[in-house]
Amino acid sequence: MYEKDGEKYFIVDSHSHFWDASRENWKPGREEYAKGWIDCFYGYHQLGPPETHWDYERYLKVDEADFVRDMFTEGYVDVAIFQSTYLKDWYTTGFNTLERNSTMVEKYPERLIVNGRWDPRDGEAGLEKLEAEAEAYKLKGVKLYTAEWQDGSRGWKLTDPMSYRYLEKCQELGIVNQHVHKGPTIWPLNKDAFDMSDVDQVATDFQGLNFIVEHVGLPRIEDFAFMAVQEPNVYAGLSVVIGGLMHARPKFFAKVMGELLFWVGEDRMTYGGDYHIWTPKWQIEGFVDWQMPDEEAFSDYPRLSTAAKKKILGLNAARLYGLDVPAECRLPEAPVDVEQPGEQLVAGS
Repeated sequence: MYEKDGEKYFIVDSHSHFWDASRENWKPGREEYAKGWIDCFYGYHQLGPPETHWDYERYLKVDEADFVRDMFTEGYVDVAIFQSTYLKDWYTTGFNTLERNSTMVEKYPERLIVNGRWDPRDGEAGLEKLEAEAEAYKLKGVKLYTAEWQDGSRGWKLTDPMSYRYLEKCQELGIVNQHVHKGPTIWPLNKDAFDMSDVDQVATDFQGLNFIVEHVGLPRIEDFAFMAVQEPNVYAGLSVVIGGLMHARPKFFAKVMGELLFWVGEDRMTYGGDYHIWTPKWQIEGFVDWQMPDEEAFSDYPRLSTAAKKKILGLNAARLYGLDVPAECRLPEAPVDVEQPGEQLVAGS
């Protein structure tokens, strides 16, 4: 548990991984793409403070001891949520699969949650598999990678007819948290496959589901903000926002946070450290200390209170996943009043 200036923070890292990008796992004949993917991640890694940088070989794959030290012992994380990403076109056993992640959950059940995934291109067989995995792993969420390659296909949309079958199945099974990657392009994936317009439609059609847009569509922050403000079940996942911008692009970080605070609000933002692109320690320490710059260019943005930081760093995700928050980390309970589209912009509301 992180504590600063007498304030205690319950940290929920809602976007983490336990990947295997080792050379041994590069799929024969597809090594170029496996290497290109993890090289792109390693480039993002350089956006953190220099003292946090790892050598390349260590970066390809961490072991259990690395994970526990970086996340729990040194990283302040109370609960982490694994977001499963398969990429079996490039990695023989997959990059960051439900099965691999679940081995860690079995060892640390009080500290880890595993999310599944679905892909409409898997058809009826995928629906059956999703149902079986929901029962076996008690799934509360999934990670959706609309740009993932599969058998010659270079992406899909949430609005595809088969996608609706999967969203309906998630509603039926109680898998309410849909974490959708919509953000920075990763080579060799197609930029257009990260377009956010499909989130807008399904958020309206499936109001019983939460759509956590990971990476908030960066760098297209205005597109995300103007979409999210009218969809009360759309959340801003801050993975990459904090790790990629807070140190390397501080003024752009302030702009992104300002737009999100103004349009989306502190109750619909979730922290994600994106381990092990970056480690959480410096992100959490830096975010707790961060203040909106006292400059004219940022004067019309809301300021971030201690209570807001507690929500973003853990309490919002704890609410989405039904986690029990220690009494000393809770905020006074306010009446739950779900805003209608645009309502937060009305004077006095």
